[in-house]
Amino acid sequence: MSLTLIATQLLNGLQFGVLLFLLAAGLTLVFGIMSFVNLAHGSLYMLGAYFAATAYQHTESFALALLAAVAGCVVVGFVLERTAISRLYGRDHLDHVLATFGLVLFFNELTRIVWGPQPYFLPLPAFFENTVDLFGISYPSYRFAIIVVGLAVAVGAWLLMQKTRLGMLVRAGAVNPKMVSALGIDIKLLNAVVFALGAALAGLAGVMAGPIMSIQSGMGEPVLITALVVIVIGGIGSVSGAFYAALIVGVADTLGRAFLPALLREVASRDIANAAGPALASMLVYLLMAVVLAVRPQGLFPAGRT
Repeated sequence: MSLTLIATQLLNGLQFGVLLFLLAAGLTLVFGIMSFVNLAHGSLYMLGAYFAATAYQHTESFALALLAAVAGCVVVGFVLERTAISRLYGRDHLDHVLATFGLVLFFNELTRIVWGPQPYFLPLPAFFENTVDLFGISYPSYRFAIIVVGLAVAVGAWLLMQKTRLGMLVRAGAVNPKMVSALGIDIKLLNAVVFALGAALAGLAGVMAGPIMSIQSGMGEPVLITALVVIVIGGIGSVSGAFYAALIVGVADTLGRAFLPALLREVASRDIANAAGPALASMLVYLLMAVVLAVRPQGLFPAGRT
């Protein structure tokens, strides 16, 4: 087990972590600020990938594919919030789960009807086909670009929430929406903007993931489950908490899958290690969440402290 391999897997974990953050940031905005459980967030991630692949087929421009994914998800998110989601505010979380699970099924079938059952692939941009040298490690430039984009979005999200009037209104609306409405702010429009912003981040995550995985119906559900783990560990409603937790989960999941089976072979037979290693690696992030909930139920970085 060389240091180069460990460093490469750490970078892979960081790349997976920032992708999780792009998805979890929008989810925690809606969940924490609007107290709405949106299981359809993974469907917006899926739609972003499909929008990007379709735009690339017609333009052969990755930049236009990126724009189409983000803009398309903003429009879908805004329309979805105005027509369906807004009717569920103030109702029990079970109603949220049932309604948005129905939306998941709807969007999965819609993508099969529109794009067909076959997987789509978003080609890697030509200028990202090479590698970059990071401290003597040759690392794929596109995966490094994902890290850079994720970090830039994290900084932008912090600045938006902490340094702008929109961020102030969003935070105030989360604490006392009636008071914000009494001050002349259209709280319904504010909620729609927050939901559309979350949809934009989901679409961005979808297009960034497109070149490194197949685009297919239902691709949003597995990553949504991991994103929910992220916001529970980080603290519901905390964007900075989602960032730190996403990095922790991304690195833990990647290192677990890469090295846990090999470590088990040192203390158990090869057959047992080969059978138990992948299973334990897939459980690692959920065990981490269970420990955090037992020790610190409010999350590692709750909204009130970040």
